[in-house]
Amino acid sequence: MNRRRFLGAGVAVLGAGAVGAFAGPATALLLAEARPGRLLSSEVPLPAAFQVPLPVPAVLAPVRSDATSDHYEITQQIARLEILPGLRTEAWTYGGTFPGPTLVARSGREMVVRHRNELAVPTVVHLHGGHTPAESDGYPVDLLLPVGSSADRSTWAAHADRPDRANHSMAGTAGMAGMAGMTGMAGGTGAADLSRTVTGERTYGYPCRQRAATLWYHDHRMGFTGPGVWRGLAGFHLVRDEEEDALPLPRGERELPLMLADRSFAADGSFAYPAADPTLAVPGVTEDYMNGVLGDVVLVNGAPWPRAEVDRARYRLRVLNASNTRLYRLELDPQPSGGDALVQIGGDGGLLEQPIAHDAVEIAPAERFDLVVDFARYPAGTQVRLMNRFGSGRTEEVMRFDVSSRPVRDDSTVPERLCTLERLDPAAAVTTRTFGFRRSRNAGWTINNQPYEPGRSLARPALGSTEKWRFFSDVHHPVHVHLNSFQVLSRNGKDPGPYDAGWKDTVDLRPAEAVEVLVRFTDYAGTYMLHCHNLEHEDMAMMADFVVE
Repeated sequence: MNRRRFLGAGVAVLGAGAVGAFAGPATALLLAEARPGRLLSSEVPLPAAFQVPLPVPAVLAPVRSDATSDHYEITQQIARLEILPGLRTEAWTYGGTFPGPTLVARSGREMVVRHRNELAVPTVVHLHGGHTPAESDGYPVDLLLPVGSSADRSTWAAHADRPDRANHSMAGTAGMAGMAGMTGMAGGTGAADLSRTVTGERTYGYPCRQRAATLWYHDHRMGFTGPGVWRGLAGFHLVRDEEEDALPLPRGERELPLMLADRSFAADGSFAYPAADPTLAVPGVTEDYMNGVLGDVVLVNGAPWPRAEVDRARYRLRVLNASNTRLYRLELDPQPSGGDALVQIGGDGGLLEQPIAHDAVEIAPAERFDLVVDFARYPAGTQVRLMNRFGSGRTEEVMRFDVSSRPVRDDSTVPERLCTLERLDPAAAVTTRTFGFRRSRNAGWTINNQPYEPGRSLARPALGSTEKWRFFSDVHHPVHVHLNSFQVLSRNGKDPGPYDAGWKDTVDLRPAEAVEVLVRFTDYAGTYMLHCHNLEHEDMAMMADFVVE
């Protein structure tokens, strides 16, 4: 679809007034850009592709288990990792690795995770896609302060106007104190409730009252999610259940989690990031990167353009886009005879009702696609590249699969029916709410023309109710809703798109587009969030609270 037709479709749904509200020279420039972000070039020579074997993140073992729960411990710490061959990169990590260790949960069995913060900055852990009580959801001001720092909020709130005076161990908190909605927090009179700020360690409880799915956990601190994730604070969290276990899908060594994350590197091998304040005392990026940061190195599970040797057999690929901004259109090269190389069996919220065959899939930041690829469709010795057709130059390649000649047995299949999927009824929606994601002339990235203010709610759905939510955009915004997954009803008043099937928690909202979803609020009351998952947009206030009551 060309730009004129795209804008026309958006106007038809939104109305001329809605589009006019964010029209102007700056918006016209952004709309002219097919995809968000600006490339940040590395200052080191980039390695050749397909030299590094694909690493697979280790599965974390529980420190103890009881009749109902499994208990885990993770230390957030600095580690010097060899990401680019021959160079050491200082990373912020979960447990000393990037990605962090994979957590594997069973549906219906509680997981308790204790995080210890040995970094020099506060953090917040969000289980993305988790159906989680509010106190463990990772609200952006529920801070976990570094070990040994003061839990007295007045200590750092007092430096709101002088971030240069902030203690190094509190880097970034002074800048947070000066953000919208935070000015009265030390005395308890502001919009934000900081009563859940703790020092050193925090325990998150995940009841796991949800179906099998590919989730992930990452930093979610207000104003600093972008640099936190960019520097390494991300990991897989998989949920399994009996329904999925009963299917003859690929498993074991033929089930590969693939975390896609583009990054850039400074001359000394460190992660390069265009922070407005390099000390991270004040949030945000430099003006050139307001629409997002694109790296020029594509990492898969923390390795640059890796290769994986695969059998002539089916493989299950759990693909996560953990990039701050970058969109991917993934395609195999060469395509197998007959096409339909990527068979989608699941999305953000778990299994689809039936598989969908694609030649390519488009995946926005924070989305997950559960794909099966049958490498038996290729002759032994074939080198199959996973391509990013939205990329250019080095970012057009992602990784390579080298098809082995060794004899193997493959008894996996992809059933024609994967599960019985509950479908929400539009007639059950008790109300319709509209959320506009757009850039304001004066307030930066906003939802309904309002920059984020902790404690200010844009919606108060009733526990147990179903609502219809409409999202509309100026430019690309991957929209994420906490607490519950949703189902996509329409795009621009027409059918959902080819990648909208099943339960979703993140939907790719394209320029001048309107998307309708149905969401049912279950199990937990409290304050949750919806926001753009372009992390630079998120850090620059494109978030909103909603309260389930």
